[in-house]
Amino acid sequence: MPSVLDQRPAPATAGPRPATPRRRTRVLALPQARWALASLVLFLLALPVYLAGGPTWLWGALFAATYITGGWEPGWEGLKALRAKTLDVDLLMVVASLGAAAIGQVLDGALLIVIFATSGALEAVATARTADSVRGLLDLAPTTATRLLADGSEETVPAEKLQVGDTVLVRPGERISADGHVVQGASDVDQATITGEPLPVAKQTGDKVFAGTANGTGALRVRVERDPTDSVIARIVKMVDEASETKAPTQLFIEKIEQRYSIGMVLATLAVFAIPLAFGDELSSALLRSMTFMIVASPCAVVLSTVPPLLSAIANAGRHGVLAKSAVVMERLGQVDMVALDKTGTLTEGTPRVADIHPLPGSELDEDALLALAAAAEHPSEHPLARAVVDAARERRLPLPEALDFTSTPGRGVSATVTGRAVHVGSPARLEGTVDASARVAELEEAGQTAVLVLRDGHPVGVIGVADRPRPDAAPTVAALTQLTGSTPVLLTGDNERAARHLAAQVGITDVRAGLLPQDKVAAVQAWQSEGRKVLLVGDGVNDAPALAAAHTGIAMGKAGSDLALETADAVVIRDELTTIPAVVDLSRRARRLVIQNLTIAGTFITVLVAWDLIGTLPLPLGVAGHEGSTVLVGLNGLRVLREAAWTNPARRGEP
Repeated sequence: MPSVLDQRPAPATAGPRPATPRRRTRVLALPQARWALASLVLFLLALPVYLAGGPTWLWGALFAATYITGGWEPGWEGLKALRAKTLDVDLLMVVASLGAAAIGQVLDGALLIVIFATSGALEAVATARTADSVRGLLDLAPTTATRLLADGSEETVPAEKLQVGDTVLVRPGERISADGHVVQGASDVDQATITGEPLPVAKQTGDKVFAGTANGTGALRVRVERDPTDSVIARIVKMVDEASETKAPTQLFIEKIEQRYSIGMVLATLAVFAIPLAFGDELSSALLRSMTFMIVASPCAVVLSTVPPLLSAIANAGRHGVLAKSAVVMERLGQVDMVALDKTGTLTEGTPRVADIHPLPGSELDEDALLALAAAAEHPSEHPLARAVVDAARERRLPLPEALDFTSTPGRGVSATVTGRAVHVGSPARLEGTVDASARVAELEEAGQTAVLVLRDGHPVGVIGVADRPRPDAAPTVAALTQLTGSTPVLLTGDNERAARHLAAQVGITDVRAGLLPQDKVAAVQAWQSEGRKVLLVGDGVNDAPALAAAHTGIAMGKAGSDLALETADAVVIRDELTTIPAVVDLSRRARRLVIQNLTIAGTFITVLVAWDLIGTLPLPLGVAGHEGSTVLVGLNGLRVLREAAWTNPARRGEP
């Protein structure tokens, strides 16, 4: 058993890292963001002067500054890529902007510069925030550990220096420094960061524990079984990095398309300039035709074909409590054909509550009296089960008598003297009960609840059931997602099989995967996606982060979500309303339909104008009008999804 020495307060160097605000990269700390902001401000200053017919020197200087601040960085990177024999599309846009300015279309070129500078800044911000969140995950594990030596003495060592076979002492309130198993002691360990279980788990000799999980009120001696670099928490960090990289092939495909388009446009522009010149055309005429070609072939309308519908959808979703982190995310949401849901904090409220109160025959207690008795004994305890019992008594406004001689035994429960009688409240497996009590306990556990046995003077007087209740909107959400995707969502949880299946039956889910560690969730998602499925994963905890990154699209529940889950996920439900998930999927599909419409419009305009310029003589003003007209048309069409009517909630259809 733990000695008195084990129970003393831990020295500051041996405990977990103090809670400090997580380091977060500021947006303006990124050079891409600063240059994009400067370019946008200069453009907004130049625009009214230009439109009002102000002094040429003034709007000319402002537009020139816009070109420099927004275009120098992508232009320089494009030149470096060109030296490596790669033609970057950003360089092409800078050249097109300069070409537009060369023939007097200064406004068009400046707008193009601002669009691409802003896009690059948003990408840099997203990358930096993800890196911050992964680094923040490492703060869950303590920096030091108390290692026990062969002679019984202790030494404080850096956690990364622990080796397999070492024995470490974990005092009450500390975080466990390494994966291993308990060789001595008993305690309740909060391992929600790893498994997602809503309640602390009783640990005793022989049980496994994980680095980064929080020890309760008992002292534990833990034998290290994994090198710290291979702990579950370290593997979560690695899996988030690896899973995030699995989305890169899409980016590689886009880059190939950009490369081909860039080369084709450059060659075509040179041909439009050189061929007429070779056949005797005047230099000014050939230059005008080629610059007109570069303008009408510029992909501004194509860019705006996708951006306004998706950004409008992002704004509409934001008004209703869903934050999609990019236009790419909003588009991907509409592609999902399978949904996987976490349990605790996602389908459930994430807070244990008293669900059933059963006085036993002969106890002479009713529900209120039994609850008040248990709450009085539990009142000094900080255990989540105790808080649930006390909160239930407060909700019923029950008077609680004073508890004397309070003691708490990890893994067993609490003891106290209440109104002169000895009261024990705790785990039925650790306290002796009767046949009636055992039947009630089995009944509650079969219903997916945690049973709490109450003894008075050594005799069982009642059983209280505590459960993490399903969200009221869980069942309608599951039904709506089933209708949208054509398949029933799957439940992925680290909780036990019995509790998982009970919840699944309540909300309408038939496929249940329980007892999963983070890597198991990732494996399940990857297996489905290897079959061609586009998986939407919804979760809230650190343990969900790798699967959120691995999934085609990940959504985090914002209210109870961990920092890592919120940063790793592609979208966040800010208001904690589960029904917004099918609503945002439906909104994304509307936006994608508008994108297809816009691409058709933009492609038609570009094809007609380019053909006109090549076959006949397209007047520059008409080319600019056609190009800008198509840009405005697709932009306005894309704004249709911004309307309130575009947000429909499939989970609430049919409600009065």
